[in-house]
Amino acid sequence: MDELVEFKTEDGVRVVVEGVEDEDGARLVSRGDGPARAARTFEDSLDGVRAAAASALRVFRDGSLRPDAVELEFGVKLSAEAGAVIAKGSAEGHLVVRLSWSPEQSPTPAEPLPSPTRPETPDAAALS
Repeated sequence: MDELVEFKTEDGVRVVVEGVEDEDGARLVSRGDGPARAARTFEDSLDGVRAAAASALRVFRDGSLRPDAVELEFGVKLSAEAGAVIAKGSAEGHLVVRLSWSPEQSPTPAEPLPSPTRPETPDAAALS
């Protein structure tokens, strides 16, 4: 079972998360009176995830696809020593990418044409 890990934000707020076990099976040991304390701030721990997201967005926004929207979804696990780790899902990795394009908008309609004018009716006096 994963242990609790305490992170502090840069503002000093305490964030407690369920941590992950390291690859080699090593675990941090809490002091006995609470969760293990992380070596980095919460924000510092997420820096790698932010960099990964920015890099992935660059890949999907640049080039020939040019989607209107890019949505990235990946799981993140927090480790007291490693910080944020992109989590493995049921497959080897977990990254969901959604690209979307809006239907092309038809050009805005031009100003309506004035209604055709009726031929002038002859004046009754002119007919006599």
